[in-house]
Amino acid sequence: MAQKGLRYVFGPVPSRRLGRSLGVDLVPFKVCSYDCIYCQLGRTTRRTIERAEYFPLESILAEVERAVESGPGQDVITLSGSGEPSLYSRIGELIPALKSRTGLPVAVLTNGSLLWDPKVREDLVDADLVLPSLDAGDERLFRYVNRPHPAIAFERMIRGLQEFRKVYTGQIWLEVFLLAGVTAMEAEVRSIAEIARTLAPDRIQLNTVTRPPAEGFAHPVPPERMQSLASAFGGTAEVLGTTRSRSKSDPSTRSGTEERILELIQRRPCALEDIASGLGIHPLEALKLTERLVKSGQASATCHGTEIFYVSKHPG
Repeated sequence: MAQKGLRYVFGPVPSRRLGRSLGVDLVPFKVCSYDCIYCQLGRTTRRTIERAEYFPLESILAEVERAVESGPGQDVITLSGSGEPSLYSRIGELIPALKSRTGLPVAVLTNGSLLWDPKVREDLVDADLVLPSLDAGDERLFRYVNRPHPAIAFERMIRGLQEFRKVYTGQIWLEVFLLAGVTAMEAEVRSIAEIARTLAPDRIQLNTVTRPPAEGFAHPVPPERMQSLASAFGGTAEVLGTTRSRSKSDPSTRSGTEERILELIQRRPCALEDIASGLGIHPLEALKLTERLVKSGQASATCHGTEIFYVSKHPG
């Protein structure tokens, strides 16, 4: 039976990298150390480096347990959501507790901006997988693309990533987000690739804009160009595709489906295939329910490229 009124947990949603991912929000909507021009969640509402227990630890754990017990199958618990998860001051306690209580691996989707702090590095060592980002090869483009908190200098951020690799024995998948006319230039990509080699990631994953970005001037890189630029990383980079996995319709997940759709699109713009796969319903049912939300004024539809994405009119 579907869980209603989930505050911290969303999904599972289909992830191009992680399979069926049960997402967990550890900070309020768009509390982040960056204000990236490409962010699918829109502009940052509070840019900060202050770590805090934004939500009660036990409340998060209890909600995750309920979601795992009642929802469709999950492959991984992902600490990501609507802001920067390493801002949550008790993440170091949360990660091992999630693993022991659910038996699922835990991934942390982070911008990596706080890894210069030894306490943050210590807090993330129990994660099975850490996915930091590197979107620029110098201070100028770092400021332009990521718009970081003033206390975060480019070199400081890079040193944090390098130090984390020295102490972390799990998997590091480095995401490099490329933008047409900005960082998808050969010289810029070479600079990023040189830095990436010093981080010794287990995987390098190239990404670009696939959902409506925070700024209209953040443009996607064509697929063929992405494949060409991957060679700068010495054959170790993979280009993330846009294929979404499909799930068979699961009648047990249909109760409260409109509410669960709203929970998804409050976190990020979703296409119909995202909604159908994440909730285990037929795409036509997802279309019917989502259009009902649009007509009732709870959601809106926006076109990005050739695809329609649905967003909540009241972000979480």
